[in-house]
Amino acid sequence: MLNIHLIPCLKDNYAYLLHEPQSHAVAVVDPSEAAPVLEALKKYQLKLTHIFNTHHHWDHTGGNLELKKETGAKITGPKHDADRIPGIDIGVAEGDTVELGRAHAQILDIPAHTKHHIAFWFSEANAVFTGDTMFAMGCGRLFEGTPAQMWQSLNKLAALPGETRVYCGHEYTL
Repeated sequence: MLNIHLIPCLKDNYAYLLHEPQSHAVAVVDPSEAAPVLEALKKYQLKLTHIFNTHHHWDHTGGNLELKKETGAKITGPKHDADRIPGIDIGVAEGDTVELGRAHAQILDIPAHTKHHIAFWFSEANAVFTGDTMFAMGCGRLFEGTPAQMWQSLNKLAALPGETRVYCGHEYTL
């Protein structure tokens, strides 16, 4: 089981707090800023152990260094973008698996928004964290990739089981 808590950040960003209750492992996905994450940790009485980044943009990594300093959490992100992920400890790519206690995420390469964008797919929890590749009303902008890459990335996400819940990086439906 994986408990997922949405954390609104900045103007329209989302970070997600993931809690694996058996091991007490806790991750935050794409923390744009530290303060809302630290408040959520206090609210839920949790200790951060991991930081997961889907891509290098500041509005997904801006809280990395402060959170790492405050908690000692290890930062995991795209290995081919390690030079652009603040504080990265562990680089991952397609086919790698990330452990969060007893929960496991398969890494999917989903480039187009950025060249080395990744997703974290927790199959047992029916959850995928897509950063800025897929949103409720469409897809992310193409900053470093091509339309063909975006189409391939979206098809990869569409091939996940139908019960998979998508957790995107922004709130654009308002």
